[in-house]
Amino acid sequence: MAQVSPTKSKLIETKRALALAREGYVLLDKKRNVLIRELMKLIDKARDVQSRTEALFKEAYEALMEANLYFGIENVQEIGLGVEEFRSLEIRLRSVMGVEVPEVGNIEPEFNPAYGYAMTNAKLDVARKKFMEVLALSAKLAEVETGVYRLAVEIKRTQRRVNSLEYVLIPKYKETVKFIESYLEETERDDFFRMKRLKSRRES
Repeated sequence: MAQVSPTKSKLIETKRALALAREGYVLLDKKRNVLIRELMKLIDKARDVQSRTEALFKEAYEALMEANLYFGIENVQEIGLGVEEFRSLEIRLRSVMGVEVPEVGNIEPEFNPAYGYAMTNAKLDVARKKFMEVLALSAKLAEVETGVYRLAVEIKRTQRRVNSLEYVLIPKYKETVKFIESYLEETERDDFFRMKRLKSRRES
């Protein structure tokens, strides 16, 4: 405390800083709790989407294997070259306590065959439909995992700031306030006794 100027103005300044630090701690603690709740929701959602994606991918792969066995791998690959790539993906951003979390628009697994029916049958249609459904779930999984990552990063950053306020700044300001108040009280007592002695001398 040797570097602290124990004056009334410094005491007021430090008390104001302490009040702001406490207010900041409360706000950051609330923010952290909201982010953690949102993170837990997304983690549960990620597990669900991951499980559904894996199950659906297995179904799609089995359907593709059936089509390969029926038509031949080369024929299926040739037919696949005529299928238009999916390029339309709508991504929005929503804010969770200042953290931008992506939201992917629903992908409707439309089925408009880009191949003729003469050389194909329902096996190929089923395979394509399943993979379109996999695409929709994969986009949703990417949305959720990105949200989980961004929230986790912000929670870690917020936690560091909360810890800094709780264990460094607030104790430091409290100690400074205590020191200045103690110093000023002691100074006031000394002044009081000094004035009392002067008064006694004058009266005698």
